[in-house]
Amino acid sequence: MEVIKVNDICLSNIDELVVDRELKPIALTDDTMNQRLKKVMNRMEQGKLDALVIYGDLEHGGNFEYLTGFVTRFEEGMLVLHKTGKAYLILGNENINKVPKSRIKAIGIHMPHLSLANQPMEDDRPISDYFREAGLTDSMRVGVVGWKLFTSHYCDNNNLFDLPNFLIQGLKEVVGEKHLSNQTGLFISSDNGARVKNNSNEIAHYEFWAQLSSQSMSKGLELFDVGLSEMKIGDVMQEMGQPRSVVTIVATGERFEKANMYPTDKKVSLGDPVSMTVGYKGGLTSRAGYAVKNSAQLPKGQEDYLDKLAKPYFNAVATWLESIKIGKTGQEMYKMIEGILPKENYGWQLNPGHLFADEEWLSSPIYPNSEITLKSGMMFQLDIIPSISGYAGTSCESGIALADERLRKEIKDNYPDLHHVFMLRRKFIEKQLNIHLPEEVLPMTDTVAYYRPFFLAKDHALKRIK
Repeated sequence: MEVIKVNDICLSNIDELVVDRELKPIALTDDTMNQRLKKVMNRMEQGKLDALVIYGDLEHGGNFEYLTGFVTRFEEGMLVLHKTGKAYLILGNENINKVPKSRIKAIGIHMPHLSLANQPMEDDRPISDYFREAGLTDSMRVGVVGWKLFTSHYCDNNNLFDLPNFLIQGLKEVVGEKHLSNQTGLFISSDNGARVKNNSNEIAHYEFWAQLSSQSMSKGLELFDVGLSEMKIGDVMQEMGQPRSVVTIVATGERFEKANMYPTDKKVSLGDPVSMTVGYKGGLTSRAGYAVKNSAQLPKGQEDYLDKLAKPYFNAVATWLESIKIGKTGQEMYKMIEGILPKENYGWQLNPGHLFADEEWLSSPIYPNSEITLKSGMMFQLDIIPSISGYAGTSCESGIALADERLRKEIKDNYPDLHHVFMLRRKFIEKQLNIHLPEEVLPMTDTVAYYRPFFLAKDHALKRIK
């Protein structure tokens, strides 16, 4: 791979790509939901499991929603799925009425313990009774699915459970501790989890939200100006009433004052460090830089921000996009980023890229010594977070999908308008930013790799010179 130097990257007058389209949600089809169920049940058979208990709540509902199609909002809920395909939904007072709406056919069991405080406790029984009603017995091997993919080198990860203790205790009474195991990996293992590869319908489904996050960010950046409050900017970064996957960030100047994590009435000042993030189900967009028009307006001692941090970071973003390919291993991607943006010098800590779905972070195959191969149907967030003391952050996070020739054809056949959008985005990135994408890379937003580190220079973005 050709080595790109800081001098090969420049700030240039580049208008943001805005694809003219009416953005509409794409529903998951019955065929997709059936495919999902089959994938889960095939993995149950491979793991010799008799049943799964799949937990969900508002923040941790992705695995539950994967089969049911809904989240339980302010209550907890469980889907009990047997190897026969028979299913039970154990739900609280305000979700038991969702059983007929579930995308998986299931028998409802009302468990008032899952409801909000002091609500009626009709159907009150010992916790174990609900699991027995759901068909669980002490002769079964039962997998527990929460949301954490435990990867400790010291603990027995199969015996770590992230469900509320009262539920785990009830399960142990019915099934027996030795017959329970953590099977979250069955859903989100970055190697072979049921959820890590997506079909054309799922990619179209998630692209709606990914692009929505991009549009929200673009509105915030367009409004952004000295003298405006974080709340004023954050107010335009809300789209169509859709569910957020992360806390919306509009932060100028010092962050986390009095432990606050939300936009406040603090006003933007010239030279402020700035961080902005918005995420919906299916995608997140993040940008960070300074409230300046040019380097001369940067704080004293930070005038070299472009060469010191922003350009090396952008080079890592561009190289990541040019390097990610089906069949490559996670460790190859990790080593590549470590080689051009050394962790020791640039202070990044997390995985340089991770999978996403309903959650902003599903899991990641990109880590040291990872032999996991990147596969068609995977969706990745380009998430590299450098940190150098004395400088503001830098961020140009967006998402892409990997699609082999067959999947690209399915997208073109089933969603021709979306396929056209993908091609327009690829052309922009290649022609305007001089980043040459592998054929399998589909940008999930209009603003992938479009990075304006100076937030007041609204028509100047970083690009490769060649």
